Amino acid sequence: MQTENSTMVTDFIILGLTEDPTLCSVFFVVFLGIYIITILGNISIIMLIRRSPQLHTPMYLFLSHLAFVDIGYSTSVTPIMIVSFIRERTAIPVAGCIAQLGSDVVFGTAEGFLLAAMAYDRYVAICSPLLYSTHMSPRVCIILLVVSYVSGCVNSSSCTGCLLSLTFCGPNKINHFFCDLPPLVKLSCTHIYIAEISPTISAGSLIVITLFIIVFSYLCILHSILKMHSTQGRHKAFSTCTSHLTAVSLFYGTVTFVYVIPKSSHSADHIKVVSVFYTVIIPMLNPLIYSLRNKEVKEAMRKLIVRMHSSFERNPV
Repeated sequence: MQTENSTMVTDFIILGLTEDPTLCSVFFVVFLGIYIITILGNISIIMLIRRSPQLHTPMYLFLSHLAFVDIGYSTSVTPIMIVSFIRERTAIPVAGCIAQLGSDVVFGTAEGFLLAAMAYDRYVAICSPLLYSTHMSPRVCIILLVVSYVSGCVNSSSCTGCLLSLTFCGPNKINHFFCDLPPLVKLSCTHIYIAEISPTISAGSLIVITLFIIVFSYLCILHSILKMHSTQGRHKAFSTCTSHLTAVSLFYGTVTFVYVIPKSSHSADHIKVVSVFYTVIIPMLNPLIYSLRNKEVKEAMRKLIVRMHSSFERNPV
């Protein structure tokens, strides 16, 4: 169905997080800082992995793609939210709203599958170390990456398809800080039942699939760790998983709250606050989690700084 034939509304008004002028000023500075840290932190992770031979492994290949996805995820939402803090009226065209929803779903879905791929990588490394090079060959890694991005595109097509099937004849004010499908469905004057339940079914199915992979992987990892006789070996195995488990807990906890738990159990304001975590805060935290809690990343960073310092001394400006 063509958007122009199914829509009377030409643009949507983003209400944002708050209308309080003082809070808007504070939030503008805070979220602008968060966005800058997100971009710089994730670009730094990508560059560090590319320039450090010791990090050229499947785990860090997935981590570099996770950093790329976090940049896209944050960029699809945060700039418009920041603008809403300094404007009295933040309008976004219908086509822009569809594009924002589509990109948000693509990157969000890809992030979930990348976290599942990283869990599988840890499972193979700890439970079947002798078969690691076979089970995590370059071909397998490429397949897992392709599945992650294709799943994002398929889920995005489903969500944007639901949006295009709706008609909007007013009001056009979205009680959110970005174009998410549930608040848009509430504004529709057609109220198609499948469009109302589709986001929950789609998100719930993807969460179940990826969480099953993650939980199964870590149950096998736990079983293998408990069979280890060396305390040092157990500690090393646990330390390789803590960063990933932290990232998984933050991401899936907030996404489940917004898209799976029945909406009647929490208010729109609660949904906004939790949405800030998975769309804005988590993309900023992931580089910190994987750098501050990962010995290999910290060692690679130290070696890179030493190489850069030595190069500067040999070739001063």
